Amino acid sequence: MLGEWLQDLESLEAISRNEGTRRIFLRMAAVQQSGGMDAFLRELERDPELDDTTKATLAELGRDEEFLLAVEEYCHRTATQH
Repeated sequence: MLGEWLQDLESLEAISRNEGTRRIFLRMAAVQQSGGMDAFLRELERDPELDDTTKATLAELGRDEEFLLAVEEYCHRTATQH
């Protein structure tokens, strides 16, 4: 259990430290909260510039509301530290 928690914390830290990645995840969290994730995922599927692996990963993360909320909270709490 501790290993999973530490891995999640490391993932949150990595996301929060990379500006582009942080921006994407915060946008996904906002889309999730507004109820627009299904439309986002349909658009994502049609994007010719993304490979199938990236699409699948983003779709999986986009469906994980709990994770997106955790990312948003972590980024907001640590924003002044980066």
